[in-house]
Amino acid sequence: MLKMPVLIKISVAIFLRSVFVVFILGFTFSINAQLCTGSLGDPVVNVTFGSGGSNSGYTATNAYMYTGSPCPNDGFYTITNSTAGCFGNTWHTINSDHTGNGAFMLVNATYTPGDFLVTTVNDLCPNTTYEFAAWLMNVVNRFGSIKPNITFSIETTGGSILQQFSTGDIPETSSPIWKQYGFFFTTPASNNGIVLRMTNNAPGGIGNDIALDDITFRPCGPVIISSIQGNPDTVNICEGNTNLYTLTSTVSSVYLSPVYQWQVSTDSGNTWNDIPGANTITWLRSSTGAGKYWYRLAVNEQSSAGITACRIASNYVAINVHAKPIVNAGADRIIFNGENVNLQGVVMGEDPVFYWDPPDNLSNINILDPIASPASEKKYSLYATSAFGCKNEDEIVIKVVAGIFVPTAFTPNNDGKNDKWRVPFLDPALGAAVRVYNRYGQLVYQVESKTVEWDGTFNGKLQASGIFVYHISFKNGRQDMKGTFTLIR
Repeated sequence: MLKMPVLIKISVAIFLRSVFVVFILGFTFSINAQLCTGSLGDPVVNVTFGSGGSNSGYTATNAYMYTGSPCPNDGFYTITNSTAGCFGNTWHTINSDHTGNGAFMLVNATYTPGDFLVTTVNDLCPNTTYEFAAWLMNVVNRFGSIKPNITFSIETTGGSILQQFSTGDIPETSSPIWKQYGFFFTTPASNNGIVLRMTNNAPGGIGNDIALDDITFRPCGPVIISSIQGNPDTVNICEGNTNLYTLTSTVSSVYLSPVYQWQVSTDSGNTWNDIPGANTITWLRSSTGAGKYWYRLAVNEQSSAGITACRIASNYVAINVHAKPIVNAGADRIIFNGENVNLQGVVMGEDPVFYWDPPDNLSNINILDPIASPASEKKYSLYATSAFGCKNEDEIVIKVVAGIFVPTAFTPNNDGKNDKWRVPFLDPALGAAVRVYNRYGQLVYQVESKTVEWDGTFNGKLQASGIFVYHISFKNGRQDMKGTFTLIR
């Protein structure tokens, strides 16, 4: 299998031109070709064609030219996210690449059959099996057209064939179908490079038109099976769980001197990171914060331990640490005797269920906004449980008072005692507007729907001792309150 160092060694431009030609000319694998039946390593080459357009990094040979048209003519190619209505609708309408979130290469082959790629690839791991695979589609929907037909050959630099097969004619389909094709080969023990040769057996013209996506080269080796001792391969737990889990693997005896490395992915397998110190066939996992953690064991021989591209990886096992539901019962409230209050709870998370407790004087314990009408001070708790059994709770206290008490004096001298003029039991949820005037009728303090806390200043200046007038107005029809209080310094 190709590795990134290979791309550099044979030059990126040359490799990409080669890859382009491979697929332009109808590259595919026979249904009878084999994909790896053991365990695979990460792709050492992974060509996805990006997001499309002429700047996707792919350059044709002199035989092919790029076009921005989604319907390239013979000898042209494009890199696109979709194509439709080509050549009198004799091509399929293709709405996306095979993953549904990127671009693919669309090629209209040239007229002349023959070798379209002969290149040497160096620095592969010795005595290692590689899988070469790609997703492709015969884009022609008109039966009886020229069918793509490819011979694929892997050779030593001396000309000995390591692996070879022909696809035969790749048939048309009545609807657009992406299929993955591939085969594998083993590099020689005295690896001096391999020759990759691809031959197009079919001419261009009416047919031999191909869509190509996601070309990969991956090392293939004996099966490695990882598991979580005493558990299924996927474990769901809640954050705060301190259980330890033992991860272990069964590794084929084909490995003579295996080197082990446990890896973790927190992005569903898009990237994998080595776990420091996790270098034995069994590893004890400690508790973590919330997140989705995938684990696998990577193995290679001691002789190639420093070449991560030679690693073969096991299946992954998953430990999903689920966050507790977010629960907010709301701010504490104050109501007057005989009145009620509409609670405003919030619960978020993974399909949580919830309830209020105790049920006393609540209109409904199974909704977030019940009406509470306690006769005296009461504490209510909001409990929530996620779909994975993770629990959380919050509480609210409702104080029941006879009325609003307005203090008649305060002493803002910073001694920590009575330094602010406050109005106890004036719940901000009442929406009251509070205004304070000095002896000259000047407004020196005002708030609305907030806690009342005046420190005896106006525009940053201390107010002198004296009498001040307050006015409290309500929006719900409650009678306004007016009076005076004294500022004492």
